[in-house]
Amino acid sequence: MKLDILVFAAHPDDAELGCSGTILKHIAQGKKVGIVDLTRGELGTRGTAQTRDEEAANASQIMGLHIRENLNMRDGFFKNDEQHQLQIIRTLRTYRPEIVLANAYHDRHPDHGRACDLVTDAVFLSGLVKIETVFNGHAQHAWRPKLVLHYIQDRYIKPDIVVDITDFWGQKMECIQAFKTQFYSPKAVDTEAETYISSPDFVKFLDARAREFGKYAHSTYAEGFTSRKILAVDDLFHLH
Repeated sequence: MKLDILVFAAHPDDAELGCSGTILKHIAQGKKVGIVDLTRGELGTRGTAQTRDEEAANASQIMGLHIRENLNMRDGFFKNDEQHQLQIIRTLRTYRPEIVLANAYHDRHPDHGRACDLVTDAVFLSGLVKIETVFNGHAQHAWRPKLVLHYIQDRYIKPDIVVDITDFWGQKMECIQAFKTQFYSPKAVDTEAETYISSPDFVKFLDARAREFGKYAHSTYAEGFTSRKILAVDDLFHLH
């Protein structure tokens, strides 16, 4: 299946936190969107790899994703090396996305910045015809997406663009709360130790960050993205 947008996430729930409003908005517009998680989040304090699998499946259903896969890299220990780059390259050549969304440049969790660099490097290498890859016994053709954007996560990074997600804010929160072991929900009975992301204040932070970006989009809620290349438009009237 060819995708319009492919989202890479170091951990299940990264995409939900960082860009699920944008995912929901583009699926509603008829675009084909998928998520590829690099790890199963097995080092997380709360929950297990198995519960994260189930929660990711539930969030995927809410978003209406066309595909979701997990590359089973080691949480906390994957590297930006040839082995891992080739995994990303095979994925890019399989789904041939026009746009890639990936983790933030740097963040509280070191996996996020490392995933950013891994995906960025693999996107370039995926366009080189002399790098040969095979999937299901068939040689793959080189493919390089037109655009790579990085969603903003815990640490504040000034966005290059913001996307109005006001109409999809409620669904975004449903996607996040599908990860019942990870985040606070007033309806859930919580028996696990509290962490930074499981506190009620973290949910308030998500709301505040989205409202701040929404101000720049002249809306209530927005998500921010950064780009390592200068972005261009054909029509100035498409900017606001």
